Amino acid sequence: MPARVSDTFVLRTYPYKEADLIVSFFTRDQGKLRGAARRARRPKSPYGSGLERLSQVRMAYIQRENAELVTLTGCELIESQFSLQSDYTRGLALDFFTEVTEQLLPSHEPNEKFYRLLASVLEYLHKEGDVWAAVSYFGLWAVRLAGVLPEMRVSDESAEIAQEMFVKPISLLTPRAWTKATCQDMRRHLVRAMEQHAERRFLTAPMLEAL
Repeated sequence: MPARVSDTFVLRTYPYKEADLIVSFFTRDQGKLRGAARRARRPKSPYGSGLERLSQVRMAYIQRENAELVTLTGCELIESQFSLQSDYTRGLALDFFTEVTEQLLPSHEPNEKFYRLLASVLEYLHKEGDVWAAVSYFGLWAVRLAGVLPEMRVSDESAEIAQEMFVKPISLLTPRAWTKATCQDMRRHLVRAMEQHAERRFLTAPMLEAL
């Protein structure tokens, strides 16, 4: 069976057997997948540094029908995030991007817009962009692309910021003073709106079944 090659962001790796790794990765064309990387923990690994967190790589893998794991055969590094990981604050932002992507997206569902979102915020951070702006931009777009974010009702200032984030790429956002009050307001209303949206979805199914 020929190997498939996809542009990929590596999300997480888990030890498997003596020298292998289980790799969770997010592809541009196939969505989030998990695969077994044979001999990845050995000194002469065929993967090199390509399996580091959020490394952008061209991943080669074999995908068999009805198999839970794909078989990784190699990867070509496109861009490493090592320079971001060396900075504590930016390293925390990478943890946030990784965790949200890992937990929010379903497996085997392509989402090219989400892939481009990850690429854009990482490029922005490499250009010394503001970390909080990147985290806020990613968080808002992540829940929107995942279909979780309903219509928001927030303060005028927060609504203006959110609206700008949805229509402009992160590199063109207007520089702003991100005050503590603004951050708390956006977080409070965003969390409550998501909770109410989720509650409505939980209530809808029983109501429909009762009809």
